[in-house]
Amino acid sequence: MFDLLVVFGVALLFIQIIRILLSDCDLHLQWYCKFGETPASLKGKVVWITGASSGIGEALAYKLSSVGCKLILSARREDRLKQVKDHCLKQNPGIGTGDIFILPLDLLDFGSHANAVEVVLKYFKKIDVLVNNAGRSQRALWEKTSLEVDKAMLNVNVLGLLSLTKCILPQMIKQNYGRIVITSSLAGKLGAPGLGSYSGSKHALHGWFEALRIEGYNYNIDVTMVCPGPVFSEALLHAFTESGENTLGVEMKPTEKRMTAERCAYLMSVAMANDLDEVWLSGNPELFFLYLYQYFPTITRRLGRRIGAKRVKKLQSGMTNLH
Repeated sequence: MFDLLVVFGVALLFIQIIRILLSDCDLHLQWYCKFGETPASLKGKVVWITGASSGIGEALAYKLSSVGCKLILSARREDRLKQVKDHCLKQNPGIGTGDIFILPLDLLDFGSHANAVEVVLKYFKKIDVLVNNAGRSQRALWEKTSLEVDKAMLNVNVLGLLSLTKCILPQMIKQNYGRIVITSSLAGKLGAPGLGSYSGSKHALHGWFEALRIEGYNYNIDVTMVCPGPVFSEALLHAFTESGENTLGVEMKPTEKRMTAERCAYLMSVAMANDLDEVWLSGNPELFFLYLYQYFPTITRRLGRRIGAKRVKKLQSGMTNLH
């Protein structure tokens, strides 16, 4: 009997490994994609998306508008937001221009956040979901990255999100419901060489918002942490470098092994529809490596040092277009 249990356990483990290797998301989310609620269940929800002018935020706006969500689109580039809204309306005749509200917003202008929330509440009367998607990336070795870059990363990737969330939270408590979605990263789960400041800022988000998930339980306020791997976006164009005086200015090549923003947005919307706490969105080997890290951290750290050493050499040689 014991031998049969061992064989069954090994077979089950083998099947799960194969599923991971063939997937582009964690097994939990994979199950909900097949058997859970569809994004259509979000119809009528008022969703505020920051960083909505490009990349994941833009793709998420298209996906959520297609299922009938009412949207607030925020970013600094108002012209791009108007283009996103026009595309949403063109692709979805069933929604009206009043269902999508454009609100230019600078996350670093902390003093403007409370007023922005008031404007949204005056327009839609409620906020069901806040998608904290805005942020910036970074590419530089730890030893060469200035403290000013570290501060800038924390301001835009962490404190800006916290400020806006703190302004929205009283309304969610009042309405006794709310969901806060955070675009973190696989780099928020384990450190990545060449992305020290970025990785640190994403780790910080997990600490802050995991605490909020627990505190918000009595008010039906929940948190979804989204951890994408490499995704096609404009992230490398605007990424910080060593000093913060210049941006990386690198465009991603179509031949790179990355998830499309559209696929990422779909998986995010499934996570939102099914009230999932944390999801991992990535192909392999990144996804498999994260599973190894989750269950075998010591071994994976040692393996990561060997793999990471090659990445460091590439950065030292001047290569910057790394995942």
